[in-house]
Amino acid sequence: MVRPARMAALALAAVLLSACGMFGGSKPDGVVTQAANIPAGFDVTLIADKDNQFDFDGAPLTSMDLESAFRYRQEEHLPLSTVLLKRGEKQKVKKEHLATLVRIAGKMGFKAYVDESGVISELQASGKAAE
Repeated sequence: MVRPARMAALALAAVLLSACGMFGGSKPDGVVTQAANIPAGFDVTLIADKDNQFDFDGAPLTSMDLESAFRYRQEEHLPLSTVLLKRGEKQKVKKEHLATLVRIAGKMGFKAYVDESGVISELQASGKAAE
């Protein structure tokens, strides 16, 4: 009789811990829903750089430069349907990085993803970022 009670208590504790993980932190506007269908590969991989810039193929780009680089890819018919943003060696992914990428993705019609601690999530516009 004691064993079923222990198992029920352990199951309840596991459910409570998982609920804390799901509802514990808030995400900034424009971010992050867990991606159900994460692509096997990405057309473009960006790395977060200092001063809210992006490292794109070894070149630091501002948000305007990044948008121009993506526009060039579209004009040259290079693949641009999925973009992954990763943490830099010395730079975390900031809200500004996410907001910029969401804005450009919405404008240019590609899907944007972010890799945070090995978990890949899709970025989607919501709230202020959708405007």
